[in-house]
Amino acid sequence: MNDEFNTLQKFVAGNGRIGFFHSLPELERQGVGPVSRLPVSIRIVLESVLRNCDGKKVRREDVETLANWKAKKPANEEIPFVVARIVLQDFTGVPLVVDLAAMRSAVNRLGGDPKIIEPLVPVDLVVDHSVQVDFFGSAQALRLNLDMEFKRNRERYEFLKWGQQAFKTFQLIPPGIGIVHQVNLEYLAKGVLSSTGFQPVGQAGVSPASSGKMPDGPIVETTVPLYYPDTLVGTDSHTTMINGLGVVGWGVGGIEAEAGMLGQPVYFLTPEVVGVHLTGQLREGVTATDLVLHVTQMLRAQKVVGKFVEFYGGGAASLPVPDRATIGNMSPEYGATMGFFPVDKESVAYLRATGRSDGQCAAFENYFRAQKMFGIPRKGEIDYSVDLELNLADVQPGVAGPKRPQDRINLPALGETFRSLLQKPVKDGGYGMKDVDLGAKHLVQLNGSPPNNGDMPSTDKSESGIEPGEERNKAEMITNRPTPDTAKELRDSTTDPFHHGQSRIGHGSVLIAAITSCTNTSNPSVMLAAGLLAKKAVERGLRIDPAVKTSLAPGSRVVTDYLDKTGLQKYLDQLGFNLVGYGCTTCIGNSGPLHPKIEKAINEYDLVAASVLSGNRNFEARVHQNIKANFLMSPPLVVAFALAGRVDVDLTNEPIGKDKDGKETFLRDLWPSLKEVRDAMQSALKPEIFRRLYRDFADQNPKWNEIQSSTGEVYQWDEKSNYIHEPPFFKDFSMEVGKIENIFIIFRRPAPSSRLRRPVNI
Repeated sequence: MNDEFNTLQKFVAGNGRIGFFHSLPELERQGVGPVSRLPVSIRIVLESVLRNCDGKKVRREDVETLANWKAKKPANEEIPFVVARIVLQDFTGVPLVVDLAAMRSAVNRLGGDPKIIEPLVPVDLVVDHSVQVDFFGSAQALRLNLDMEFKRNRERYEFLKWGQQAFKTFQLIPPGIGIVHQVNLEYLAKGVLSSTGFQPVGQAGVSPASSGKMPDGPIVETTVPLYYPDTLVGTDSHTTMINGLGVVGWGVGGIEAEAGMLGQPVYFLTPEVVGVHLTGQLREGVTATDLVLHVTQMLRAQKVVGKFVEFYGGGAASLPVPDRATIGNMSPEYGATMGFFPVDKESVAYLRATGRSDGQCAAFENYFRAQKMFGIPRKGEIDYSVDLELNLADVQPGVAGPKRPQDRINLPALGETFRSLLQKPVKDGGYGMKDVDLGAKHLVQLNGSPPNNGDMPSTDKSESGIEPGEERNKAEMITNRPTPDTAKELRDSTTDPFHHGQSRIGHGSVLIAAITSCTNTSNPSVMLAAGLLAKKAVERGLRIDPAVKTSLAPGSRVVTDYLDKTGLQKYLDQLGFNLVGYGCTTCIGNSGPLHPKIEKAINEYDLVAASVLSGNRNFEARVHQNIKANFLMSPPLVVAFALAGRVDVDLTNEPIGKDKDGKETFLRDLWPSLKEVRDAMQSALKPEIFRRLYRDFADQNPKWNEIQSSTGEVYQWDEKSNYIHEPPFFKDFSMEVGKIENIFIIFRRPAPSSRLRRPVNI
């Protein structure tokens, strides 16, 4: 263990425990840099650089440069950031596990111990990108979609199950548990981590001086823990959701994640940090989703790409962690590397409320107090590259779309905006349609019969970019979602996947309504609001048109628990928002097929139909290849627009529909009050629920237990596999250093038969 700057000190970790930490205040006391003026996010990165300073991968000058970070002109230097852990989702994570397996095979062939290949930091892989909404609107939807998921992905799951037992530092969260970012927030994140501690030779059992500074002397390993901030990178852009808890982390590519797994630094250029000073409070009727869409529009205009964003001020302190996490989640949409909230009492309260131990919560708070990083900074306490202002009271209800998440629309303006976009030129973000008749509606008979091949439009493109003989799943790695299956799988199913009845659809018809994505399903306030709105709608006798494909795909089973406990799930079920799975689903394009007759009508009449979803991205064709207009919004608004059946409407003034007595019903009649939401939250959210649902994953997922997989330290590659093969780059690996040979370049002369070979010396 290195202590290059003599910053190792003690602190009281809680419950009578003593821990050690690398003190940033001590670094400032020594005159290394004005650490206390640095943004909190930069300080957390600095702690990693300081703790890992070994003169090799992290140099002394790296610490000094970052400690003297210049707000207005950061150094043009790369920061060697050693993270504490790695999170993966299944599609981007599988190639990394394949590389580890290949390295073990190479070591085994060389006669070595394959167990020397092991991630040097903890790695968690959450299977969440594989479930698709094939079945919906019924109590059987969850089971049927899970069955289809395991059928499609069995070979991948067999491989991951081998990895689960082969690597000690690799934890796998199986399918049907939740979305990686919500699982990270509710379970994986600890706020502060610890490892075996260190103190000087001959000082065992001796307390350091009252200043907390370690006495001089060689450092040896002891059983006293060394504490450090929970930091991570993940192979998904929305890893930034964890920033809401005060944890530094963001999404990276596979190569960077693999380097981090093997204990190497993740390098990035020293960033600017944009400070966003939040004041005031959200008004009644305004949700965290409205806030994040406002922030996304605001920060996208400020061009924060590649920068850290740090929220501070009294308004930031007033936000609960789920609201902060919603804002952090959409960092990729506003372009920032992170959307960070410093640690404060709300952060500790969230850990406690989600079932973390008292000892963990105490260590979290005491560590950040010892580092003088506890609490949301106030105006003037921190130097930021740019300082922005946002009064939370200015945020209005709204949606974003129809093609980009930063294109926010105030709720009253949605109908007018959509109508204008229909005829606006494509180059200006519109649809370029002429002679639009918004009153034209086309009859669609939804008989619900399983489709024939000719009737069911496949979501596979005929030109997929896959050469004959290549693995089919190459496409899903490109698009970061499963390749949708052909019609045959649904036709062979004994269960009808579609609704019956008839409908009339036209421009602006809502055909997909999805409560989906970790962005919002991690936030109990908006999820309970959706349930309360559904309850009022059902009690008034409102119904959703059968053409609307409705789905509820929360990011964890905790959501199901509190919707059941509050009695709200039954009302969502009655409107068709039945549970379809625990995964990303519609948010990443796994919306599944629409009824073939609906798809036929869309294509035949060139309709600009709509989806409404509580997701984070809405690029054209991302949600569904035939849905051109996609609007992001809060879960209760998803339910409201599903009831309205169209987006060319002003729900603040026009009725959603008529109740069972023929009376017009407005959004204001259904919208739950803040008190109703808070009362539901207090009655439903208990720490013991999180503890129960986040343990014994294998016992809670029988289908995962049915997966047969090889065991042992070395993976048994199957040459007949059409998905996973041993990578070739380790097959002829040798311990001997090779030689660089001459490179021969072939020059072609005008005469086709004339060639000249010349050696080029390197």
